[in-house]
Amino acid sequence: MKKLPLVALGAVAVLALAGCAAGTNAASGEDAGDGAEIRVWLVGTDTPDAAREYLKTTFEEGNPGSTLTIEEQSWTGLVDKLTTNLSGSDSPDVVEVGNTQASAFTSAGAFLDLTDKYEALGGDDLLPGFVEAGTYDDKFYAAPLYSGARLVFYNKEAATAAGLGVPATLDEYIAGGEALAAANPGKSGIWWPGQDWYNALPYIWENGGEIAVPDGEEWDAQLSSAESMAGLEQVQQVMTTASAAPKDGQETNPQVGFCDGTTLQLSAPSWVKWSILAPADAETPGCPEQEANLGVYALPGIDGGAAQVFAGGSNVAVSAKSAHPELATKALEIILSDEFQTIYGENGLVPAKLSLASTLGTDEVALATTEAAGNAKLTPASPKWADVEASGLLTDLFVKIAQGGDVEQLATEADEKIESILNG
Repeated sequence: MKKLPLVALGAVAVLALAGCAAGTNAASGEDAGDGAEIRVWLVGTDTPDAAREYLKTTFEEGNPGSTLTIEEQSWTGLVDKLTTNLSGSDSPDVVEVGNTQASAFTSAGAFLDLTDKYEALGGDDLLPGFVEAGTYDDKFYAAPLYSGARLVFYNKEAATAAGLGVPATLDEYIAGGEALAAANPGKSGIWWPGQDWYNALPYIWENGGEIAVPDGEEWDAQLSSAESMAGLEQVQQVMTTASAAPKDGQETNPQVGFCDGTTLQLSAPSWVKWSILAPADAETPGCPEQEANLGVYALPGIDGGAAQVFAGGSNVAVSAKSAHPELATKALEIILSDEFQTIYGENGLVPAKLSLASTLGTDEVALATTEAAGNAKLTPASPKWADVEASGLLTDLFVKIAQGGDVEQLATEADEKIESILNG
C-alpha cells in the first residue's frame, strides 16, 4: 500500500453525486477502434520501464491505429485527483489505485464491472486479498496489479560489529535495533520516521490487536484495546530509543539513510532493494557498491516465524467513464498477462498471480519476500477506509507517539475518530 497524504474527506460521496452508478458505463458500446487513444494512469515509479514498454508495444501492435499513453501520477493527492477525473468527461481509461483505496472507488461505481472478465484476467490465480479489495456487492471491479510485503533491510557490517545475527522474535528485533543505535550514536538502529504508520501494523497484529473490526452493521475501532496498546507501546519504544529519524518525517526515499550510513536497519517494501541499489546516474541514486553489505530478512513475529505485515501494493481498474471500454479492457488483459507480470516479479514486486511467485527468484530478498507475503494482511475492508487515511489521523497519531505522547490517550482519541468516519 501506498501512502496517500492529507486530502479532502468524502471521496465516496463526491463520486456518487457525480453520477457514477455502480456497474454502468456511459460510453458503453462507443469504442472508436482506429484512432482511439487509451490513457493509463500508473502511480509513482514502481512499475519498471520494461513493463511500461511491453504494455504500450503489445497494445498498439494488437490494436492497429489505436495508441496507448501512460500518464504517471503522484501518490500525493491521488484520491482527490481520481475523485475528480473518474467522474468527469475526460476520464482516464485504466487507473492504478492503492489497495487500501480500492474499495472506496468500487463502492462508488467509479470502475467498470469486470465480473464477466474475472476468469480471463486470472480467476482464482489472482492474489485473493487484492481480489477482495477490488470486489463490491459480489461484483469484481478492480484486479490486483502487484503486491510487496515489508522486509527488514540492514547493514551487515554494522550488525556484525554489534555482535547481532538475524533476530528470531519481535522482541529480539527491537533489542537489536536499540543495540545498534546505542553503539552508533546519532544513527538509526531501526529507521522509523513518525508519519510511517504502516510499519506499526505488525506490532498491533502480533500482539493480538486490530485497527477496527466489524460489529453488526458498524465498525468497532480497537486501537485502545489491551492487545493493540501492547503493540503501540512497542512502537513508541522503537521510535524513541532505536530511531534517529525525524519524529514528524515521512518514509520517502529510505535508501538515502542506508547509503550515507545513518540508517543501519529499516523496514520497507521489498522493492526498496532496487532503490538502494539504483545506479549513480538514476533519477534518485542509490549505492550499488553496497550490495554485498545489504542484508535482508522477514520481520519476525512475537513468537517466531514471519510477522503479520502490511501487504502493500495496488489494484488496477477500467474507469466506468472510459470512452473506449473494450479497448481499455484489452489493455487491462495485457497488464494481467504472464509476460507483463513476470517483469514485476523479476524486479522484486510480487506479481498479481500466485502461479508467478517463482519469478521473484531465489536470492535473499526473494526468499524473504515469499516468507513475509505468506503472512501479510490488509487494512479494514470498509469502503470508507480511504477517508480514514485521507483524514491524516493515522499519521498524526504516530507522530505524537514518536514524540513521546500518552499512548492510551492518543489511541482512545484515534478510535473515536476512526469510528466517526467508518460509521458516519
